[in-house]
Amino acid sequence: MTVIIAFFANILVAIAKTVAAVLTSSASMVAEAAHSWADAGNEVFLLIADRRGAREKDERHPLGYGRAAFVWSLIAAFGIFTAGSIVSIMHGVQELSDTGPVESPVVAYTVLGIAFVLEGASFTQAMVKSRRLAQERGSSTWDYVLDTSDTTLRAVFFEDAAALIGLVLAAAAIAMHQITGAAAWDAVGSILVGVLLGIVAVILIGRNISFLIGSNASPALRERVGRALLGSPQIQRLTYLHIEYVGPNRLFIVAEVDLAGDAREHDVARRLREIEQQIEAHPVVETVVLSLSVDDEDSLAFGTDTGGTDAVGTATVGTDAAGTATVGTDAAGATDATSGTQP
Repeated sequence: MTVIIAFFANILVAIAKTVAAVLTSSASMVAEAAHSWADAGNEVFLLIADRRGAREKDERHPLGYGRAAFVWSLIAAFGIFTAGSIVSIMHGVQELSDTGPVESPVVAYTVLGIAFVLEGASFTQAMVKSRRLAQERGSSTWDYVLDTSDTTLRAVFFEDAAALIGLVLAAAAIAMHQITGAAAWDAVGSILVGVLLGIVAVILIGRNISFLIGSNASPALRERVGRALLGSPQIQRLTYLHIEYVGPNRLFIVAEVDLAGDAREHDVARRLREIEQQIEAHPVVETVVLSLSVDDEDSLAFGTDTGGTDAVGTATVGTDAAGTATVGTDAAGATDATSGTQP
C-alpha cells in the first residue's frame, strides 16, 4: 500500500511539475519534473520487486525468490541516479549561462506547494509505518529504515524525503532568482536537486548490493535466534550459527547443535528434521539447516536482549505444555505461528 500511494502521488506531481516547467522555463522546475517522473517509474520497479520477491520457493529456488526484490530495487535506485540525478545536474550546468527570467513564478510556487502536500502525505505514510516498526524492535526510525531488509519501504522513505527537500531547494532557487535577478540561482537549484538525488541513489544502491551479496543478520537478531534455539528443550548446545537474509524479512538459518539425550542415529535425524520444520513455521524464516555439533567444539553463548532493527522480535522456539511446537515472537514482534503434532 505504501508503494501504491507513492506511485499515484508521484504521477500527479510529475504532471503538474512538467506543465509548470513549460510555463515558467525554470531549470529548477525541469529538475523537479525529471525527479518526479523518475520516482514514478521507480515505484513500478518496486511493485515488481514486491511481487517477484513474494513467490514461494520451489525445487529450482530452494531459498525462495526473495533476492529478486533486491535486484528490482537496485534497478529502481539506478533509475533515480540516471533519470533523476544526472539529468538534473546536466540541465543545471547548461542553464548556468542563461540570463532569462523565470516566467510566471506564481505558477511555479503553486505547483511546488501542491507537490509538497502530496509528497508529504506519501512520506507521512512511510514515516508512520517505519516509526511503528522501529518502536516494536527497540530501534530509532533512522536506524530501522537504513538497516531493514524491507527494501521497498526504505526506497519509498528516502525517495519521499528527498522529494520534500528538493521542493524546498527548488522554491528557494526560484525565489533567489527573483530577488537577485541572477538566473544562475535557478540553475544552481537544479544542480542541488541532482546532487541530492545522487546521494539518495548511492545509499539505496549500496544497501541493495549489500543484501544481494549476502548480508548477515545484526548482532541483536543473532542473539535472539541463538537464545530461541537454546530455549528448546531438545537442544543442549549450539556451536555454530549463520543467519542470512535471502529476501525482505526472509531468513536462511544454518546451525550446528548438540541434542539432548543419546538417541540412535535414525532418531536423531528425525528429531533434527522436526526442529527444522518447527522453526520454518515462523513467517520470516525461509529455510533452516541443522546439523550435529562435534564434541570438542566450543559452545556459543548469548546474553540478554539488546533490541535491534531486524525482521523479528524476541523469538521463541520450543514446545508448550501440551507438546505442540511453537515458533513465533513475543509482544515486541509482529507475528506468531504454531506447528507440530501432539505426542
